[in-house]
Amino acid sequence: MTDTVSRAEYCVVACAEAWRGDGEVLASPMGLIPSLGARLAKHTFSPDLLLTDGEAMLVGLDGTVEGWLPYRQHLALVTGGRRHVMMGASQLDRHGNQNISCIGDWRRPDRQLLGVRGAPANTLNHPVSYWVPRHTRRVFVERVDMVCGVGYARAAGAGPSASRFHRIPRVVSDLGVFDFETPDRTMRLASLHPGVALDRVREATGFDLAVPGAGAGAGAGAGAGAGAGEVPYTREPTAAELRLIREVIDPAGRREHEVGAAGR
Repeated sequence: MTDTVSRAEYCVVACAEAWRGDGEVLASPMGLIPSLGARLAKHTFSPDLLLTDGEAMLVGLDGTVEGWLPYRQHLALVTGGRRHVMMGASQLDRHGNQNISCIGDWRRPDRQLLGVRGAPANTLNHPVSYWVPRHTRRVFVERVDMVCGVGYARAAGAGPSASRFHRIPRVVSDLGVFDFETPDRTMRLASLHPGVALDRVREATGFDLAVPGAGAGAGAGAGAGAGAGEVPYTREPTAAELRLIREVIDPAGRREHEVGAAGR
């Protein structure tokens, strides 16, 4: 087994860290890399997670279907806060507002996407993290065209009923890990994936991104500082985690296709 860690493997580990310390909750990963991350978390530091395929099926550690989660029971977990979903995003802004509905004016959009779906209820009732396989200015925008997932400023503005259980633990992209651990709850670069330059992240982000210096908190799972005054690196996977990813969780190497050559 080669010791060289690919960008996709750093992304799997970074996604897994989203569920660290969650306890017995429903992990709902949407997308391949989040699914691999949730399974890695359950294999290692979060054994109490209940895994799904991101929809209506319960799955085991090897990804095989083990049962069905009735819709009303799923909704009970959502409204009761016993779920942590990692969703995708067509657009994200500095406040954590997410758009998966349309591009352009919602009254006459240029592109129709998935629709709002369950994003508002998700973000107001339980933790929601995000996975973005291609970090570009088209995704990380100054202002989303339509708010589907609710960000920190809007939740706070709506009052305690919206902000009480609202939490966005992290955003993972093919370039790094981001959180909202700033005084004004705007997006912060928590760690760079090894091999990614800070300037590349800034150039690919459509708003001014908060960047911590050395010694600033970097969120769960961030590695040691990259040097004096520099942003920390995303933590290295352990040898045991690499073996699990490569031999047990994703032996076919599908992870490399999701991040692809652009993320190497």
